[in-house]
Amino acid sequence: MLKRETKDYINIDPLQTGGKLTKEAKEALLEWGDGYSICDFCQGRLDEIKKPPIHDFIHQTLPEFLGCDVARVTNGARESKFIVMHSLSLKKPNAYVILDGNAHYSSYVAAERANLKVAEVPNTGYPDFKIEAEKYAEVIEETKKKGEIVLSLLTYPDGNYGNLADAKKVAKICHEYDIPLLLNGAYAVGRMPVKMEKVGADFIVGSGHKSMAASGPIGVLGMKEDYAEIVLRKSEKYKNKEVELLGCTARGATIMTLIASFPHVRDRVEKWDEEVKKARWFASKMEELGIMQLGDKPHNHDLMFFHAENLYEISKRAKKGRFFLYRELKAKKIHGIKAGLTRYFKLSTYLVPKEDLRYVLDAFSEIIKKYS
Repeated sequence: MLKRETKDYINIDPLQTGGKLTKEAKEALLEWGDGYSICDFCQGRLDEIKKPPIHDFIHQTLPEFLGCDVARVTNGARESKFIVMHSLSLKKPNAYVILDGNAHYSSYVAAERANLKVAEVPNTGYPDFKIEAEKYAEVIEETKKKGEIVLSLLTYPDGNYGNLADAKKVAKICHEYDIPLLLNGAYAVGRMPVKMEKVGADFIVGSGHKSMAASGPIGVLGMKEDYAEIVLRKSEKYKNKEVELLGCTARGATIMTLIASFPHVRDRVEKWDEEVKKARWFASKMEELGIMQLGDKPHNHDLMFFHAENLYEISKRAKKGRFFLYRELKAKKIHGIKAGLTRYFKLSTYLVPKEDLRYVLDAFSEIIKKYS
């Protein structure tokens, strides 16, 4: 049997802290893990399955949670972004999409796949890497001279620094130019309170396996009713199939673990303030060790990016070189910082007990002292 060596480690990997399965989801995983399990109940479309209650989840529970008119599940946040970009680009080939400078690589790839050109809103650079809302107006003005713009995207928060830009202001600016805004909430939806309608966005994207305690890959997509006819258009031959979704998306264990975990996810969002407080505490303790937190200060998210010049200096003389930190942490059963990273790295404190975080801080302290 293939076993995961780090299963029982303290996990501070931003990709994984929000995706850990609940007890209910683990039970659903066993119950619905067979490849055909959901298809047995399908009469043609995934979102119309009444038992198990997929229809009610997609058409009632999910839109309410996302603050949107219409919702669907997809095979991941990146697929959600591509679905929107591609559908909006069909009648406007070679148009532009505006991306923030902290956007995930998959946003760029989705744009390329949709045959869209990219115009980038720059961040402010080291050490804050902020995305300033006003810059959207500047980039839109410059891009309009080159061609048509079909979409703007804001990564909220970004997956590197955990920065939360002023999404409402970005939405307002985009709408002044009649450009729809997609809010990429892969690290927001399921962790923190966020509603598409309150932000003023036109689309919202989330990740089940990153932030909604589901086995992946699975994503969620919400939109305004105005865009549903375009994004969810039907096949000419197979009248009930939605073309951009290729008929059906997340089938089996992915959708069922998402549904099973949802009551827990909805409840934990209400405790977001506690997670932010814990993240700020952890960042302050890391800085006492000479490891500086970059990005927003005070920080407003569990995902954090650190600059550790002291660890980088150690890596120059340590026997295991730049892999020394990964191996030292592994020996202490701490997982989440990628092998080979010492000078810059990111981590997440989400749902990690404070006692475990104290252990992580002690581990960093011991490592620094060991090589000093």
